[in-house]
Amino acid sequence: MSDGARRRDDDHTDHTATPAWSVVAIDHVQLAMPAGREDEARAFYSGRLGFAELPKPPVLAARGGCWFQFGAVQVHLGVEADFRPAQKAHPALVIAGLDALVAGAGLQPRWSDEIPGTRRCYVDDPFGNRLELIEGGAA
Repeated sequence: MSDGARRRDDDHTDHTATPAWSVVAIDHVQLAMPAGREDEARAFYSGRLGFAELPKPPVLAARGGCWFQFGAVQVHLGVEADFRPAQKAHPALVIAGLDALVAGAGLQPRWSDEIPGTRRCYVDDPFGNRLELIEGGAA
């Protein structure tokens, strides 16, 4: 074990105490994108996945990128000068009507059966960022 690592049983934090704070939600997920390709982001996230584009505050809009929202779910795309797609790290979106989305949006899913009882697939956005789509909820 490294000098900085601690074993779980060495953690003396009292996990039974009620904290004065709590994490209540994830506000948004940020993915990177290359500069100048906002129209491709709009075509995919709005045109194919059905997200509405959100206006960015002017100081942030000047940096490029796009923000999208579907219900309570927000995906922000920010311009990264030395862009490399996220091929391992990814958001997982719960989709009511996954098969209808995949067929209707013309997505090219990579289906996974690695988690028993979970219907899910992976798709890539136009920049190669990995997205996981999981069946759940009612349409």
